[in-house]
Amino acid sequence: MIMVTGGAGFIGSNLHAALVARGCETVVVDRLRSNGKWHNLAKHPPARLLPPDQLEAFLASRPPLAMLFHLGAISETTATDGDAAWAVNVALPLRLWQWCAVQQVPFVYASSASTYGDGSLGFEDDGAVAYLERLRPLNLYGWTKHAFDLRIARLLEAGQKRPPQWAGLKFFNVFGPNEYHKRGMVSVVKVKHDEIRAGLAPRLYRSDQPEVEDGAQRRDFIWVGDVVDVMLWLRDTPAASGLFNVGTGRARSYRDLAHAVCDAAGVERRIEFVEMPDALQGQYQSFTEAGIVRLRAAGYTGQFTPLEEGVRRYVQDYLTQPDPYQ
Repeated sequence: MIMVTGGAGFIGSNLHAALVARGCETVVVDRLRSNGKWHNLAKHPPARLLPPDQLEAFLASRPPLAMLFHLGAISETTATDGDAAWAVNVALPLRLWQWCAVQQVPFVYASSASTYGDGSLGFEDDGAVAYLERLRPLNLYGWTKHAFDLRIARLLEAGQKRPPQWAGLKFFNVFGPNEYHKRGMVSVVKVKHDEIRAGLAPRLYRSDQPEVEDGAQRRDFIWVGDVVDVMLWLRDTPAASGLFNVGTGRARSYRDLAHAVCDAAGVERRIEFVEMPDALQGQYQSFTEAGIVRLRAAGYTGQFTPLEEGVRRYVQDYLTQPDPYQ
């Protein structure tokens, strides 16, 4: 039995689908609510759907879990409720870590590239306390993810009991099917495709940094299927533990992305530049690029989908289909 918290969400439901395809029995911890998130599970219902408020009681029964993937979080980069973010993004995963350490269950959790802040210290997934202490995330979400990474690093440094396998995954800019419930937090690929379908040119923010041209802001965009492949590899490789970046290792510009969406949709390439909202000024990462040396050193040999192919697959195989779900 494998548990996936946040298993009805974007990345979680894609992982869940892959586990079901493998014949795994799954427990999904999530709330479906009324925003259509149930569609993410429609093609692969879990063995059990557990509301988050029942999670700790369920774990107290000592279920025979083979692995726990913790992907549930308050993930909005615009979140402002610090108490709620700390409770969900720090206190809860710490309790799960401790449970997995006692029960000797492998534990994989979602971190984020937002922990790197403005990127001035690079994007190397160094798990040493001394390195992590220097990072300065730009928003509440990134800070709580960073706080948990740092807490785990300190526990490990102190020689505290740990799960038999553990991995913290610093996801970069993930895109793909089953993100539709995220509304304002959907990927840029989905947003640009929606603009094209509405007859508009894809809109990109003007740069808020003089040295960066409009549209030249670069991010490490990664197809969700590649993210799932990394997590399945961890399931198959119990000797692999550590803090790992999960990106392609190659930054691409927003202009490249917009052009890829136009090409996939079969429309003329064009871009409209708009002013960046005040709320993002000073909090916008103009460059991210995953260092994947540690992931490769741990034995991961999978190849990452090029941006143009990932965008084509997303647009043509999902976004333009009557049923866009994985």
